[in-house]
Amino acid sequence: MSTRNASVQVWQAYLNNRTKRHRDGRFLVQGVRPITQAIDNGWPLETLLYRLGTPDLSNWARELLDTADVPQVGLVPELMAELGEKSASIPEIVAVAVSRQPDPAEFAPGEPGEDAPVVVVFDRPNSPGNLGTLIRSADAFGASGVIVTGHGADQFDPQAVRASTGSLFSMPVLRAAGPAQVVEFRDRQIARGIPTRIVGTDEGAPSTIYDYDFTEATILVIGNETSGMSAAWAEACDDLVTIPMGGTASSLGAPSAGAIGLYEIARQRRTFAR
Repeated sequence: MSTRNASVQVWQAYLNNRTKRHRDGRFLVQGVRPITQAIDNGWPLETLLYRLGTPDLSNWARELLDTADVPQVGLVPELMAELGEKSASIPEIVAVAVSRQPDPAEFAPGEPGEDAPVVVVFDRPNSPGNLGTLIRSADAFGASGVIVTGHGADQFDPQAVRASTGSLFSMPVLRAAGPAQVVEFRDRQIARGIPTRIVGTDEGAPSTIYDYDFTEATILVIGNETSGMSAAWAEACDDLVTIPMGGTASSLGAPSAGAIGLYEIARQRRTFAR
């Protein structure tokens, strides 16, 4: 295909039009690892867009097109460059994926008597890149899911999908209105026989993160990048911890705070592979 017909215009809209992505229930997946992760985790794909012309497609791209049971559309390099948002190189494949939005009311990770689950809450993330990075860290440290609260960045934004390096497709990422829904989730977990505490990170907290006992099931709350932990969240949390800092930095970025918190939980539980 060489023209910007209606289908191409729709795909282009998914790059930066959140309303269009949500209304259609579709988004774009760019990059070898995210596309591979989507397929390996059985994520529903609607279309595989591939580059026409030379040079020949790589073995990865050719094998994917030969084996994936997904409709395929060839596009000229100029259109693929736009959909891949690449300035220096032209992507071989961009996938059009179907959005999946798990229901927080049905989210029930873990079983009584088994390893205590960890869930990360990111409150009103400003940046899709930061959201994707935190999803990646949550996956790396064995979290059971990520809950995004409030009106923040979209996990289906191409920047978030790329930053997650495919982790978006390997773990539940849910959305909730605010603290009340997370408190309800905690209470459901407790009723299931899984003792769970909501722990927030806040620079003014009385105890440090490495002095806190994270061996029970934990909901780790990361505040907004600009305003930090809100009063509503501080009230909803069972405990607040601080991450000690040196130097002249005024604060840690949200993805860094989340990664440190997840590392400390994993360290205490000794869940690292050896």
